[in-house]
Amino acid sequence: MKIRFLSALLCSLVLSLLSFASSAHELRPAYLAVEQVDAQLFDVTWRVPARGEMRLSLNVKFDENTEQRSLPQPLMATGYYTERWQVSHPDNLVGSHIEIAGLSQTMTDAIVRISWLDGREQLTRLLPDRPDMVVEESPGSGQIAGTYFVLGVEHILLGIDHLLFVLALVVLVSGWKQLVTTITAFTLAHSITLAAAVLGIVSVPQAPVEAVIALSIVFVAAEIIYKGRGSSSLAIRKPWLVAFGFGLLHGLGFAGALSEIGIPEQAIPLSLALFNIGVEAGQLLFIATVSVLMLLLRKLPPVQQWEIRADTTATIASALPVAYAVGGLAAWWLIDRTIALVV
Repeated sequence: MKIRFLSALLCSLVLSLLSFASSAHELRPAYLAVEQVDAQLFDVTWRVPARGEMRLSLNVKFDENTEQRSLPQPLMATGYYTERWQVSHPDNLVGSHIEIAGLSQTMTDAIVRISWLDGREQLTRLLPDRPDMVVEESPGSGQIAGTYFVLGVEHILLGIDHLLFVLALVVLVSGWKQLVTTITAFTLAHSITLAAAVLGIVSVPQAPVEAVIALSIVFVAAEIIYKGRGSSSLAIRKPWLVAFGFGLLHGLGFAGALSEIGIPEQAIPLSLALFNIGVEAGQLLFIATVSVLMLLLRKLPPVQQWEIRADTTATIASALPVAYAVGGLAAWWLIDRTIALVV
């Protein structure tokens, strides 16, 4: 009875994550890229999150001084609706007004990136309560740094597969020392491949990476089950090795998300560093939340009375429902993503 009680409470976190995952898809940011190609002439790319044939009702509105030079060319692919066209402006868009119509009626945000031929770039994150902007003549680096930090935090907190992998690691390890070592190894590994991919040192297709990320969750969930049955393995004895190995793959997943937005050429080190710091901040926030929840559960009288009588095997057995829930979802992702590779 006590084991079922603790298991139900632990599973509540997993169920909350799964519920969040069902809506996180709609929280992906829209993306507007405006790139100067000639004097007063700009290429415009507008990308809106979509599901099937349905897309968010968001549209770009330039001010009256901006002239549309071509009709938008639409394309629906890979979960996004994309339009491309050209505009011109007598002052190269400086001082002009850009609005994302419909953004205030959504829960998403929009990233606006403007690039000029002389190397200047402006990166702005528009929100439902601030759906418009004014193009600056000399954008500051602080704006870019803040935007990429927030993007890093959002990516890890909205990346349900990354969070479930971290959750599985937290459940698998024994003690604070092993937890710190394991999470440090995971952080180091995905920082290495994130930087390598962004700098062009490594280039890997995203579809296989996403499939192997799902496999990594299945693997760690299986190790939790083995540990609960009293078995031992290298992953159970030294979980930091698993965290480091699979962390290299998760870093490639982070890089894939970052490549969709791009990095200003004049601020690559700053943008990469702040995005990675944002990822780490979000990851630590999640781990702290899970750890506090587990500590609070251990303070409950029914749990304390059960732990006095429970041995190590029984203790880890309380996490088995979490392992089955996390592993089951990851197995579905693995099948779905693998099928997508061959179809």
